[in-house]
Amino acid sequence: MKSMRKTYWNIVIAGSVFTMLAFIPSLTAAMPAFDINRVSDMSGYDPTTFENPEGDVVKIGLIEAFSGPGAFNGQVYWLINTWLAYDINKRGGIMVDGKKKKIAVIKGDSQAKPAICKKITEKLCLEDKVDVLVGTAGSHLTLIVQQVAGKYKTVFMNPLSLSDALMDANNFNRYVFRTTITTKSVGMGIAYYYSKRPENKFYILNQDYSYGHLIGSAFKDALQKYKPGAEIVGEDYHPLFIKDFAPYITKVQASGAQVIFTGDWSPDSQNLLIQARQMKCMLPFANIYMDSPAQWVAVGVEGSKGLVNLSDHHMTIDTPEMNKFIDIWHNAASQWKAPYDTIMWAWPTGGGAKALVLGYWMWDVVERAGSTDSEKIITTWEGDTYKSLNGVVHMRACDHQVVRDVYVAEFVYPNRFYENAAAPGKPWVVPAEFATPDPPADLERCKK
Repeated sequence: MKSMRKTYWNIVIAGSVFTMLAFIPSLTAAMPAFDINRVSDMSGYDPTTFENPEGDVVKIGLIEAFSGPGAFNGQVYWLINTWLAYDINKRGGIMVDGKKKKIAVIKGDSQAKPAICKKITEKLCLEDKVDVLVGTAGSHLTLIVQQVAGKYKTVFMNPLSLSDALMDANNFNRYVFRTTITTKSVGMGIAYYYSKRPENKFYILNQDYSYGHLIGSAFKDALQKYKPGAEIVGEDYHPLFIKDFAPYITKVQASGAQVIFTGDWSPDSQNLLIQARQMKCMLPFANIYMDSPAQWVAVGVEGSKGLVNLSDHHMTIDTPEMNKFIDIWHNAASQWKAPYDTIMWAWPTGGGAKALVLGYWMWDVVERAGSTDSEKIITTWEGDTYKSLNGVVHMRACDHQVVRDVYVAEFVYPNRFYENAAAPGKPWVVPAEFATPDPPADLERCKK
């Protein structure tokens, strides 16, 4: 029976990849690929002791909240980007501008405040003279970063912010590349998943800013397309970083909802989940950012079981490469110091892990460009197709949006990772054609 299940899973993956490849134009068999066998011995890596190399280096400017209520995001993405730097530096660096150069990570603390975000991004470009920018949690902050990136002609990789409006005619600039899916992708993917399930009544609860409203609208629009008989029984938007979710949860409980759809990110996602379970609201959350083990452990087995998470990365994608990567990560994490010495960091899951996987793509692009010159990086990345650890990804040339399969996983217990919480089970594959929005109609370069 186990063999039959594995065979079935391989057929599902193969079918999805076939659909994905048909969806991507001009794909060749010789696409560049992540090689798990090139990953360094990471046993000496600890994010708390990482030191930048000296000399002639490639500089990455990391923009995140390293202080204030959103500081957890800074912890996550410091780990991810220093992991990449440590690994690549241990191999000798990357070949650019005619010689091998190592990578330095320059920290920019946005404090999740727009004015400070603009100031520190300008500092990274003008004073620190970084070669590429990476960040940042919050589409309103990402918009600021990409405006500065465009002004100073610095390539900016966005692995985090999902708002479709970031890449429309008003906001797109050619120095920005988004390696994560969009709000519409999330809405489409989750709606497609529930079109195959019996649940029919949904409550939307999101953060009250552009991203929250966009992801709510995306889900509603996709439900009409994929499950037209579904009903939205309630819809609410709450301020960022609130402490009391009780009024919202009470409304959900009275609504008759069968599923709560939320795009909330930390710390709101964790507080929402914990308070819902404290109030005996055991409905499944269909989510994208309830992807932290700290959240799962906080609500225990019964509180986490049945959560439904959509992502462009799940470590439960059962391939030899993924399983080897899990072992590399877990062995390294067992030696990390505070604050990275908890169950939160023991396994490569969540948003940080997907940013790590596609961080390898960015550095592969830079090395293939053979230069830190923005124009050469842009030319290499536009239209690029890459076999990553978690599936084939394609950078759509006209709007610099990644095109890829996405995965929906229901949380199960028992599992191989956590003794005191449910965790994502085998992912259900949503092929790219069902989770990729069309290029923005108002972007002139997409009309050609």
